[in-house]
Amino acid sequence: MQVYPMTVEGEKSLREELRQLKSEARPVVIAAIAEAREHGDLKENAEYHAAREQQGFIEARIADIEGRLGSSRVINIADFTNNGKVIFGATVTMVNCETDEESVYKIVGEDEADVKQGKISVTSPIARGLVGKEEGDATMVKTPAGVVEYEIDKVEYI
Repeated sequence: MQVYPMTVEGEKSLREELRQLKSEARPVVIAAIAEAREHGDLKENAEYHAAREQQGFIEARIADIEGRLGSSRVINIADFTNNGKVIFGATVTMVNCETDEESVYKIVGEDEADVKQGKISVTSPIARGLVGKEEGDATMVKTPAGVVEYEIDKVEYI
């Protein structure tokens, strides 16, 4: 069985989504199915088919979240001392050696990744290039634009 690393925030977010799906979305779609059934012939009832499709999406997402939570390992970054080393959960400030452009990323689990919020998956090429390095180290990272050299400016465990 594969174990998925997850931050405390990621687990909280998934548990909240699971709660919302089970206690809010599921009852709404069940009510929509019941209402659509009252309209008669189910073969030609678009409302019924749409509600059943929505129910399928909700049930699949519930099963997916429950599976992820069941096989996750929650890692609390607050349990680690700041030794300047890049690890799962760390927030890394790095500088592009060619352009001096600064980037800040938090290394998180796959389900939590959102580049727009500065969260990258531990399995992403950038994170793989950073994990194990320390403040002041330079590293070559494969990006879609090619190989880029970065210097790790700061590592925080927040």
